[in-house]
Amino acid sequence: MSAAEKQSTEDELKTRLRKTWMTGDYGRFSRYLERDAEAFYRRLPIKPGAHVLDVGCGAGQVSIIAARLGASVTGCDIATNWLAQARRSAAAEGLTVTFEEGDAESLPYPNASFDAVVSLFAAIFAPRPELVAAEFTRVCRPGGVIAMGNWTAAGFVGQMLKTIAKHVAPSGMPSPLLWGDEPTVRERLRTSIASLNCSRPLYELSYPFPPAEVVEFFRVNYGPMTRAFASLGEEAQQQLRAELTDLWSRHNRATDGTTKVDAEYLQVIAVRG
Repeated sequence: MSAAEKQSTEDELKTRLRKTWMTGDYGRFSRYLERDAEAFYRRLPIKPGAHVLDVGCGAGQVSIIAARLGASVTGCDIATNWLAQARRSAAAEGLTVTFEEGDAESLPYPNASFDAVVSLFAAIFAPRPELVAAEFTRVCRPGGVIAMGNWTAAGFVGQMLKTIAKHVAPSGMPSPLLWGDEPTVRERLRTSIASLNCSRPLYELSYPFPPAEVVEFFRVNYGPMTRAFASLGEEAQQQLRAELTDLWSRHNRATDGTTKVDAEYLQVIAVRG
């Protein structure tokens, strides 16, 4: 493949990825994820007043949490419709947060611009992980923090993504679940990192409705799920819906008609050398 053909393929993949993440309603989707997003952020060694970059900020969930806790925050995402939603949410709380378009593989910021670079279940979906690692390191100042929350292959969300992948044509990207593998993360972040610590917390996925309705909620509001269902015929959609409902039902801890599932993820905290 020539350089021009490779660039064209990469551009097409990025366009497809942007369309995927602009589908659904990420603000509504992320509303049920706020409690453990805050738990994730509070574990990070980030002091009030720090300049924080939230990569793949979506509708501003982590950015707003960081701003509430005293950080000076910039959030960036390729999905520009969610940035508008994020600005409205921050303004409603009287918070000053900068939200702007930005690609995890080519961040629009100078070297050493931030005290902390954070990404919760976002940059893992970028198609070129080596560029993500290089960019996170580049824009973080020496002594600063690089932090990620990454779904693991063995965890519940990993199982859900693998269930979807059985029905949908390959994306042409490395699996996002590789970011949940500690040796892979250490290899990707091996350059200019003074220390790197990993832990495997559980993220509670809690919804006030039963598993079948959770699957429908994801289908309507979560871009990758919406696009996956839309790519299938009616019979295949019913099969995927049944498999996902069974997965949520088997892992559901709730017994009162609601849904509570624990999803393992890899929390990565690195210090820039």
